[in-house]
Amino acid sequence: MTQPEAIRHLLNAVAQGDISPDSALDKLKYFNYEPVGDFAHIDHHRTLRTGFPEVIWGLGKTPEQIAQIMAAMRQKTPVVMATRIEPDVYEELRSHVPDLHYYPMARICTVRDSEANPLDLQPTHPGLISILSAGTSDLPVAEEAAVTAELCGFQVKRLWDVGVAGIHRLLNQRDAIADADVLIVVAGMEGALPSVVAGLADCPVIAVPTSIGYGASFNGLAALLAMLNSCAAGVGVVNIDNGFGAAMLAGKILRTAERLSKNAIAD
Repeated sequence: MTQPEAIRHLLNAVAQGDISPDSALDKLKYFNYEPVGDFAHIDHHRTLRTGFPEVIWGLGKTPEQIAQIMAAMRQKTPVVMATRIEPDVYEELRSHVPDLHYYPMARICTVRDSEANPLDLQPTHPGLISILSAGTSDLPVAEEAAVTAELCGFQVKRLWDVGVAGIHRLLNQRDAIADADVLIVVAGMEGALPSVVAGLADCPVIAVPTSIGYGASFNGLAALLAMLNSCAAGVGVVNIDNGFGAAMLAGKILRTAERLSKNAIAD
């Protein structure tokens, strides 16, 4: 059965009362994808299933491939985002996508609705994600997390250069830490910052190891292992340099809280 035939069969079942509209919606979540050339299949229904649209991983793709994927996605997605876009790739992309916006520190490109200001990222979901970076060298990963969260509709607070080498800088941010609903903590070297932050916070802490550090840091492996071995409770760890993944996890935590709150009100 082809995809259009399957959808028609499902709609007929709803019309005949054989299946409820809610059950049909659950099934539709897994139907729709669109081929782009001979190199990609866009998952247009990912938002229905996961709450967030598909995002383009830029590394390894040519500017032409990225531009074609963006052209297809923007027909159905309010915000199209591509990660790990280096400046030279962005310059090439601009010739294909004139209204492209670039966040150089985060290495993220985005195309939004024609009526939306690309710099006006107003929150559409409740909750505050606060992001801490241990040092200035960690900022590309921290900014990837921050921009991703903002493009997904969350309020973000940035707390940069508050690493444990000068612990007073972190302690000066105790009120900001207490105000957060989810904390993303980005650190390289020995990766100690998430443990300290988790000892001060009553909300989930997402630790992001970075590949910053001298030779024995093994490109972030030392920080990753330190975070996995955290003595503080309530710390989750994503992969090395994965600011994007940390932001998506924080967003899912807040969306779950939002859904639970709505269900409680409905009951």
